[in-house]
This record gives sequence, structure tokens and C-alpha cells, in this order.
Amino acid sequence: MIEFRDAEVRTDDGARTLLHPLTLTLSEQRVSVIGPNGSGKSTLLRLVNGLLIPSSGSVAVLGRDTRTAGSAVRRTVGFVFTDPLSQLVMPTGREDVELSLRARRLPAADRRQRAEDLLHRFGLEHLADRSIYDLSGGERQILALAVVLAVEPRVLVADEPTTLLDLRNDARVRTLIAGLPQQVVFTTHNLEFALESDRTLVIDGGRVVFDGEPHEAVARYRDLAAVPGPERP
Repeated sequence: MIEFRDAEVRTDDGARTLLHPLTLTLSEQRVSVIGPNGSGKSTLLRLVNGLLIPSSGSVAVLGRDTRTAGSAVRRTVGFVFTDPLSQLVMPTGREDVELSLRARRLPAADRRQRAEDLLHRFGLEHLADRSIYDLSGGERQILALAVVLAVEPRVLVADEPTTLLDLRNDARVRTLIAGLPQQVVFTTHNLEFALESDRTLVIDGGRVVFDGEPHEAVARYRDLAAVPGPERP
């Protein structure tokens, strides 16, 4: 469960509000967040795992306040970035997964076995020892998911995880996310992906302008984004 209580984010100088005071509770298994670029979607996601602390108000995950228990929250919440190269830091996928598993303080042999099992689960075992720069965008994104999920977070936050992908890899990532046991909160510009959630937030201008059933949310967003066509002579 994720709880926002009057959570507000302003720029450091206080001159601009990035996210207006927000109070809501997210308990659904799949929550999608849609809205225009620059509307505040990523700001909201970064509040969930403590990458960003609210200027005022609070955010709590499973009862832990991100301001006072940030390290515990970050162990609980996994974060997947839009560009997987932002979080893949080792030369190969196997090394990245094993590095992630070091947080569990496992013996080296156990880390290797768990990494092997995880790579197999995600269908990446044949790519495990290739350079991450030799992988396709979809393979990198799935690897980034595997790296984050290696430590078994209870909540997964994904910031536009399919934006850089072709249709085939888009479908692969969506299928993987649909099958996860974790609560997942994700932003997306893919409205079909948004419809696969249990609840959808529409954000515009740093405010949640709709919160509810995905089909209605998508319809509201289409109305919000409608651009009049050119006048006919």
C-alpha cells in the first residue's frame, strides 16, 4: 500500500510547483499513470521509492515514511527507469544480476546460482555473458527488470518501461509485468498498456485530474489531449 498525504513537490527555490498537494492511497495490484510530458508523472513515481522527498506532506510505503525510513523504503521498492542503460552498470547481464544480489549478503556460489535461475526465468540465459551494449533495447529492458527483481522488492515502480521498445519487445515487457506478484505502479504513453491496470491516474499540470477505472481514464486523457484540426475553407 502506498499513501500520499498532502504530498507536494516544489523546485528548490520554491518558485515552481512540480506536483500539487496530493492525498490518495494506492492499494491495487496494478496502477498506471498517464498524462502529457512534463505533467508530473515521473515526479510522482520518484516519490514512491524515496528518490525524491516531498517538499511538504508525506509519502509512506507499507507504513514506512520515505522521509524517515528512506533506506528501508528503497529496499522495499524497486525502480525501473525508461532507459535501461541508466541502471545497467556492469559489462554483462550476469555480472549486473550478481551485483544486485550482493545486497542479500549471499555467498558467491549462491549468488551465481540465483543469478542463473533468474536469467533463466526471464529467458536471458543465452545472453548472460554478452556485453550489454550488444543487446537490443528490449533485451536490455528485460535485463533491467531482472536486476531490479533479483532482490525481491515488494513494490515495483516503472517509469515508461516500454517507451523505447518495438512492438514485439513492448509485448514481452508488458507480459512480464502482468505476471509479477509485486504491486506495480507504472507511467506510460501506451494507452493499451494503461488499460491493463486496475486503476489509472491522469496527471496534467502537476495535478491528478482523474483517478479511477482505466477505460474512463483513457477517455478523459484523450479529451484532455485533443488538438483541434485545421479549419477547412
